[in-house]
Amino acid sequence: MANAVPTAANPNGAKSSDSPLLGMAAAMVAFFALAVMTLCAKLLSETHHVIDIAFWRNLIALLPFAVTIMLLGRWDTLKIRSSPRVLIIRSLVGTLNLLLVFGAFSLLPMANATALVFTSSLFTPILGFFALGERVGPYRWGAVAVGFVGVLIVAQPGGESGWNMLGVSMGLLAAFVVSTLGLMLRFLGRSESPETVTFYFLLIGALMVTPAMPFVATAPTVGEIIPLVGLGLSGAAMQLFMSVAFKYAPAALVSPFNYTQIIWATLFGWAVFDDWPTANILAGSAVIIAASLIVLLRERHLARKGQLARAGAGE
Repeated sequence: MANAVPTAANPNGAKSSDSPLLGMAAAMVAFFALAVMTLCAKLLSETHHVIDIAFWRNLIALLPFAVTIMLLGRWDTLKIRSSPRVLIIRSLVGTLNLLLVFGAFSLLPMANATALVFTSSLFTPILGFFALGERVGPYRWGAVAVGFVGVLIVAQPGGESGWNMLGVSMGLLAAFVVSTLGLMLRFLGRSESPETVTFYFLLIGALMVTPAMPFVATAPTVGEIIPLVGLGLSGAAMQLFMSVAFKYAPAALVSPFNYTQIIWATLFGWAVFDDWPTANILAGSAVIIAASLIVLLRERHLARKGQLARAGAGE
């Protein structure tokens, strides 16, 4: 199916097979599952390397798919209908993002790390400018600049230890990688089922980190079984529902639900770690979210005018 073109009647570039309400509902579930996954990863990071955590996450999440395929005969899940290369690249990039996210959450409080991952929306116009040659006007450049002022408020460079800045760097790099994944999922959603995309991501991700396991693995204790299982199941749910979200709704409708994570991160951080976000985290998060929404609204406006995809379009 050809990619839909934004028009005045179809400002988001939606396909005829889209179901926006289903996509948005799936996005809400996906981002809640993501918050649960990062909570479990942070709990495990006290005794496990991030590669070790990523391996268990992918392996445990893969088991329900393997059981479904073998016991229920869902062999169609294995069938790749599009380019295997795109699916493999998406899986490799997704695994890199997973390691960066786990690294950021292992070094930072949950609300801090979540605020940094929010900047993924700010990287969209930057990627469009440098990678696609798109014209980015003063509105979006201004929003990007304001958003990164919010990052400085959150990070407080020079006020914390070097480990904190390492976590900040990993969080920002994860946000950059996240900004590319939505486009890949939207492309794959035109021909692949969410189950197929999720299955191969988990399988390739597990294989990708396996060679490092003899050097970083730590045997889980009995007390770590619950967070390990929670890590895997929430990770599988996140990937599955995220694929559903981008399959049935344009990125412009899915992306804003990303900001629900700050609610869950704040509640989890307070309930589990007794870590309530400080004033700078709340203020910086508000600035980042506001700047990201400006970017999203501006892109929606340009899409409505049919200008978003044209290099050199006036802004």
